[in-house]
Amino acid sequence: MEKPIADTMVEETMHKARTASHHFSKLDQEQTDRIVRAAYAAGFSQRKLLAGMAFEETGIGNVHDKTIKNIIATRFVYRDIRDQKTAGIIAENRKAGIVEIAKPLGPIFAVTPITNPTSTALFKILIALKTRNPLIIYPHGAARKCTIEAAKICYEAALAEGAPENCIQWIPKASRDQVLAFMSHHHTAMVMATGSVSLVRAAYSSGNPAIGVGPGNVPVYIGKSADVNFAVDQILMSKLFDNGTICASEQAVIASKYNADEVERVFKKKGAYFLAPDEVEKVGKVCINTHTRSMNAEVIGKPATFIASLAGIEVPATTNLLVAPLKPDQVGLKWPLSLEILAPVLAFYRVENFEDGIRMCRKINEHGGLGHTVSIFSNDDAKIRYFSQALNAGRIVVNTPSSQGALGGLYNALVPSMVLACGSGGKNFTTDNITTRHLLNIQRIAYRKVNFCAEHQLAEAFCCDDKLSVDEIERLCAENRPEEK
Repeated sequence: MEKPIADTMVEETMHKARTASHHFSKLDQEQTDRIVRAAYAAGFSQRKLLAGMAFEETGIGNVHDKTIKNIIATRFVYRDIRDQKTAGIIAENRKAGIVEIAKPLGPIFAVTPITNPTSTALFKILIALKTRNPLIIYPHGAARKCTIEAAKICYEAALAEGAPENCIQWIPKASRDQVLAFMSHHHTAMVMATGSVSLVRAAYSSGNPAIGVGPGNVPVYIGKSADVNFAVDQILMSKLFDNGTICASEQAVIASKYNADEVERVFKKKGAYFLAPDEVEKVGKVCINTHTRSMNAEVIGKPATFIASLAGIEVPATTNLLVAPLKPDQVGLKWPLSLEILAPVLAFYRVENFEDGIRMCRKINEHGGLGHTVSIFSNDDAKIRYFSQALNAGRIVVNTPSSQGALGGLYNALVPSMVLACGSGGKNFTTDNITTRHLLNIQRIAYRKVNFCAEHQLAEAFCCDDKLSVDEIERLCAENRPEEK
């Protein structure tokens, strides 16, 4: 079979990235850190400009919250990675005889989303520079201008501090075949895909290592011991943050019968509108395309009043959140508002008790959010731990706004990150908040230990006597083990 003709744009871009990779690998820690600081300072100083550009270009969310996202992606991330060793010898254990050496992966192909276009770009740039990996950014088509501006700002600052030419590149436009060619290119060391489910699947099917992000569909349980006023405040703070565009934002509230009425009353008091059954159906139709099983783009990051108007229902002008009361058996595509919606829309379920609450959270989690994040409001530590072990989630945020809590660095000690992995539940290789350590190859020098070989031979000699039990072999080995020198 005749080989397909190589795409000129793809090959030229990859050649530049490989050349940058060669020069990048020669930099030491001090040089690397100067470059990272320069890129961070440049991105942070333009946080408001970039937020404004993102809102103007996409019409999603709001400038204030996008500015906060840019702060998390620059200042909080930089503060976390600033003192990390990522070049040369990074650790040495003399007792074990192991020395660890950090090496860059090579060119990284990074896809950025429409929901967090500048903050995701800034974040990926900083962790790529810190690990000396050239980055090729492919922005979402509807957020191209602001994403490229973020990349240019950081690139120019990095160059001024000695970064290799083309250490950051961006692809203004590309066909689907070209994107797939980048992902599967034999010189691509890693694919970092933040975007649609189909895009993430393409990254994992590329044949190259990939870090993708699964959907959230985060359930939040409000337990019997919770402070209801506090819980509702925190949920609103999270769900209204940039109009719900963080994948870790709450998607369904589960309240026990002991406090469900109070939860509803407090939500209404604070601006939430509870939909009638016919309104639930109308809003569901404008939020979810049941044929493609995906969110309708026109509602993503839009205010609650806009979504209500789109659905043809009247709500007070002060409405900040649409809440859909659903029954415990109403989960899945037949009930669209039980699925992930990156907008100020929440499902609301009443359950009998704690065990029913766990089952409800698990059911929601299994319809699009496995491995991602779950939230609980409770003051009973035993129940918090039981709840956490019963659910499949990489992040269990406690008494915290889920969006900001899952991103890390603000309300807890989780690693600040704009890429939240979902473990095997979300078809990821880790449940971590992605950071620099995921973009490094670690080499290990292993020195021969004194007497190690003799000890091993002694254990094997005992094993030759098939009359000895495992416990007897272990005891004899312990008694005859030479002291380490």
